[in-house]
Amino acid sequence: MPPYFRRMGILRTKSIEDVLAQGNLDAHGDPIPGKGSLAKNLSAWDLVGFGIGIVIGTGIFTLTGTQAKNNAGPAIVIAFLVAGFISLLAALCYAELASAVPAAGSSYTYAYTTIGEIFAWIIAWDLILEFALGAAVVARGWSAYLQGVFPFLPTSLFGEDSVVNLGAVFIVLVLGWIAVRGVRESARVTNLLVLVKVSVCLFVIVVGFFFIDAANLMPFVPPATPIPPDEQLGGLTAPLWQFVSGVEPSAFGLAGVFVAAGVVFFAYSGFEAVANLGEETGNPKRDMPLGLLGTLGVCTVLYVLVCLVITGMVNYADLSEGDAVADVFDVVGLGWAGVLIGVAAVAGLSSVILVDIVAMGRIGYALGRDGLLPPRFAKIHPTWNTPVLMTVLTVAVVAVLAAVVPLDALAEMVSIGTLFAFLVVSIAVPILRAKRPDMTRSFRTPFSPVLPVVSAVCCLGLMASLATETWLRFLVWLVIGLVVYFAYGRTHARLAKADAPTVA
Repeated sequence: MPPYFRRMGILRTKSIEDVLAQGNLDAHGDPIPGKGSLAKNLSAWDLVGFGIGIVIGTGIFTLTGTQAKNNAGPAIVIAFLVAGFISLLAALCYAELASAVPAAGSSYTYAYTTIGEIFAWIIAWDLILEFALGAAVVARGWSAYLQGVFPFLPTSLFGEDSVVNLGAVFIVLVLGWIAVRGVRESARVTNLLVLVKVSVCLFVIVVGFFFIDAANLMPFVPPATPIPPDEQLGGLTAPLWQFVSGVEPSAFGLAGVFVAAGVVFFAYSGFEAVANLGEETGNPKRDMPLGLLGTLGVCTVLYVLVCLVITGMVNYADLSEGDAVADVFDVVGLGWAGVLIGVAAVAGLSSVILVDIVAMGRIGYALGRDGLLPPRFAKIHPTWNTPVLMTVLTVAVVAVLAAVVPLDALAEMVSIGTLFAFLVVSIAVPILRAKRPDMTRSFRTPFSPVLPVVSAVCCLGLMASLATETWLRFLVWLVIGLVVYFAYGRTHARLAKADAPTVA
């Protein structure tokens, strides 16, 4: 470590032994009997339930129609495959780290043990953006879908144009109470909601298959179309790579497919929340890889098949941007199915909000335990075994945002935040192997370091396909996070104490 950074302390790292001790785990990553900590109640099935609960939601119910109509056409199927493939690469890296270091904080903890404290803080700040704003966006979507299922509910209180969206506040408070009460209760509710929405996704695939018109799938990749100058905002709406290279911004074509892939990556965001539950898993060495890879496999198959069906049922140019999955059944004369899908959307979005809140609590718990936030954030409720303070604060912030702030442009913000976290995790795998080749790894990322490097490059490529204005917003958020770190975290971190080791 360079002397200047050593004096600053911003690149100090935690030892693996310290991480395991904090989670009351032995040197092999197994729980220590009789030690008090987060309750270890979760199985592989629970983890898959949590994963599907947060992944299948807003992406499939809203982004499919928008991106097919505006960027990819029927090739939205390819966009989801690209996003799913990159997620799979990252998931293989997550699986190795989560099984070896089953700690709260997921990619934050992995960065802290490999590339340094400041990068760990940036990742945690990034995850706060992803989960908190993602929950607020989904809560507003939940409210709108509920009003669609029950038209007698006033749009002034449940619609996107409402001054105060009471529906969004209501669902955040209800699910926040469940999250506070315990992870076992959260898992039970999530698993029930997952069963509902997976069943309806299968309904869409099976019934919609009989209404596919092959003509709607041609051309599968629509030809590139220049974006009018009045819609470019000085080039800021163009993908970063087009803005930097000076290439004329366009939709559709191969460029449009990759733009769509960058946006629909939002639909995969959240599966890494499973890694946040490592300390609450009964057998993390076995169950964490199964939970991560199982989640991704199920969701990718469902996404691709649903996209193929809805673009086959209705021409992509005629898709609804707000509710494409339900709308296509109205178009083919099955209006009753729209109500059923609306019910599934309400259930699906509920589980996304719940898992977002649960994950945020664990991030705050990890930060408080390490001193980067005040230690009170790491206190566990004596009865419910949950980090109550961070969970309650999360609920309050999400409820306020969901009540009054329209967040319709934040899908890309969540995508860029997720991709950045995946980038760090991919880099962490070969670094940790080099630093700790002796560490127990029940799951090993295949073809390392080649696969992790490919994963990192793919994440960067997909980030470059996002709008330039999204990059600017993301950089502003990172600057705010750095101010918080240097004002508090750097000097209050546990590793900043004189008797703490400065390197692993």
